[in-house]
Parts: sequence; C-alpha cells; structure tokens
Amino acid sequence: MLYHHRTQGKAVEGVHIRGITDAMRADGVTVDIISLPGADPYSTPKAMSPTSQATWMMKWVSRLPEPAFELAELAYNGMAGWRLWRYFRSNPGLDFIYERYSLYLFVTVLLARWRKLPVILEVNDSAAVERVRPLFFKSLAMVIERWVFRRANGLVFVSSVFRDRAIEVHGHIAPTIVSPNAANIAQFTFTQSQRDEARRKWGLEGHVVCGYLGAFVPWHAIDQFVYRIADRLAAAPHLKLLLVGDGAKFDEVKAFVADKGLQEQVILVGRVPHDQVPGLLAAMDMAILPSAGDYTSPVKLFEFMACGVPPIAPDFLPIREVLRPGETGWMFQAGNLDEAVSQVLARSRDEATLRQVGSAARTYITEHRQWRHNILQLQDFVAEVADRP
Repeated sequence: MLYHHRTQGKAVEGVHIRGITDAMRADGVTVDIISLPGADPYSTPKAMSPTSQATWMMKWVSRLPEPAFELAELAYNGMAGWRLWRYFRSNPGLDFIYERYSLYLFVTVLLARWRKLPVILEVNDSAAVERVRPLFFKSLAMVIERWVFRRANGLVFVSSVFRDRAIEVHGHIAPTIVSPNAANIAQFTFTQSQRDEARRKWGLEGHVVCGYLGAFVPWHAIDQFVYRIADRLAAAPHLKLLLVGDGAKFDEVKAFVADKGLQEQVILVGRVPHDQVPGLLAAMDMAILPSAGDYTSPVKLFEFMACGVPPIAPDFLPIREVLRPGETGWMFQAGNLDEAVSQVLARSRDEATLRQVGSAARTYITEHRQWRHNILQLQDFVAEVADRP
C-alpha cells in the first residue's frame, strides 16, 4: 500500500496516519508513505498542537493571502505528480493507493486511473463543509472535488453525516464506507502506580479530575468552558481541571485563571508530545469535549475512552454514532456549555459511576474501535471496489 498525504504529519492527522499505517504493517502489509517534503509523520515531532513546528514550506505558504494559498495548493499537483510517477516506476508491485484527501489535489486519482491502480480516498475535509479558512475559489474546488469523488475507487468518511453531505452536494460518488477514528488500546494502558505518579506530579491527589486534551482554539470552545465553570469551582473544592494543549486562546485562558486565583484548581499543562498523552490521561477521572465539528470524529474522544476516562461530549451525530449515553460516557446539547458545566459538576460527585462508565468505554474501544478494526474494514472495502471501472 502507498499512503499519500499532503498534511504536516503532526497533530491529529499524524495520529491517524500512524494509526492506519501501524495497523496495516502489523497485519503484514508493506506500507510506503509519500508526504510533503520534510513532513513524514514518523520523523517530525509528534506534537499535539497544529500551530507550531511546521515545515518551512508550510509556514511560508500558510502566510499567503487566501487566493494565492489556494493556487499554491493547486500547483502542488505538479510536485505530487512527479514524485508519484517516480514511485510508480520503481514499485511495480504496488497493490493500491490510500490517500488522505486534500482540497484541489487530483493528480493521484488521475495517475492511479492511468496506471490502473485502485485508489481509496480518506475524506476528512471537503469544499462542501464550513471551514475555518473559507474558500476563495470555492466553485473550482467543488468541480475538482466532484471529479475526484466520482473517479476514485472508493471513499472513506469518518461519519455518516459527512458522507451524506458529500452525496447531497455532489450527487453520485464512488462507493463509500464510514470509518470513525480509533485508538490502540496498548498505547493507552497504565498501572495504578503510573496513575498515582501522574496525580502526584500535577498536585491532583485526593481530587476528582476532569481533563481536556486538544488545541485552545475558538472552535473547540475550551476557553468558553473555563469561563463558565470558573465561578462554580469554589462550591466544588473536590474537583480539579487538567487542561492539556495550547493554541491561540491559551494565553488568554492562563491570564483569566491567574486573575481569578484558580491556579490550584485549573491546571494548565500546555503542549506536550503525543507520546506523553497517555500519562496525562492516567491522571483523569473524566473528560470534557466542549465542542467539535458537527461532521468530524474527534480522535481525543477515542483516546479518552481507551484510557477508561468517560467523556462528556456534545451530541453531534458523529459522537452519537460511537457514544452510548450513561454507558460509555455522557452527552450534552451541542452549544449549551452551561449544561456541559452542570454535567461535569454533577458527575464529579459520583466516583463509582465514573469508574463504571470508564471501564465500559475502554471495553468498547477494545472490542470495536481499535485501528486494527479500521484496517480490516478497509481491506474488505479495497477487495470489493478494486476492479471498479
């Protein structure tokens, strides 16, 4: 298998790329990766934050005005096409291509069809959804996306709502499967002594800990969650927040916590390498996801559950597809952060239920949502659509 992607290979995209690749290799499949020059997910730092440690190329391109940025994305087909062509010539035994779909990227499907190689696209972005950086050449992006979605052998979506939106916008598209994100249970296993050590390190002993893992950016709403819970923490001295990550809102939240004198109850860890995440999750009793994309599958949700940390998450459809309320976690009405705060405070007073629900969440990941489950589904899908004309 050739895994082709145009990401920086870090943050959640790096987790996903390594998850699929490692599971394939463990199953005996040879996997090669072609990525942006200098953006190999195995050689670049595995930081959680998408705001730092970018390659020089991405740093430069990301500063361009939106029209120029999109033209640069379009022009990347030239570089990608040359690198793919060279790879095809030296690897005649390639069975199929798996590409993390990127806007304006069409050359992989073009070359794959010419070489009569099956190509599967993993769709995490689309011109059909609302984006943080609105498209300037949206009509062009839609035309290219429609062509790519129809001519690939198959499409992998992270949620059914995302798939349905693509079908609504583009009409007929290639065969699809829905494959939410996952986690490797072995990477999220810890002993009681490791949990005790983590809680000592961060001053959490004797408290119920609600954790957060991710970027401090407006669309994740962790800043708004902190602002809403701040005045209610005095009435819940048993509760501490352990917030992991950084981003545009981090300094603002840090200043707010200091101004309110909440440093003992709101622990701001900052950004850490991804391989340190399990140790921090070990210190948590539950987790909060204040917001998420209404069509996305948050990796952190699966990592919380794999660690036996029951999540409290917004009731978007992709989350409802994997979370059973009261059994493997809890949900609140999306956008209602006051309800999220109330749930955190209420759940924090029942440690026995937290342990019970956390255990059920870990069992669910073990039995249904490890990366191995994803690649077994993918292999069956490839066999089904490989000969699609």
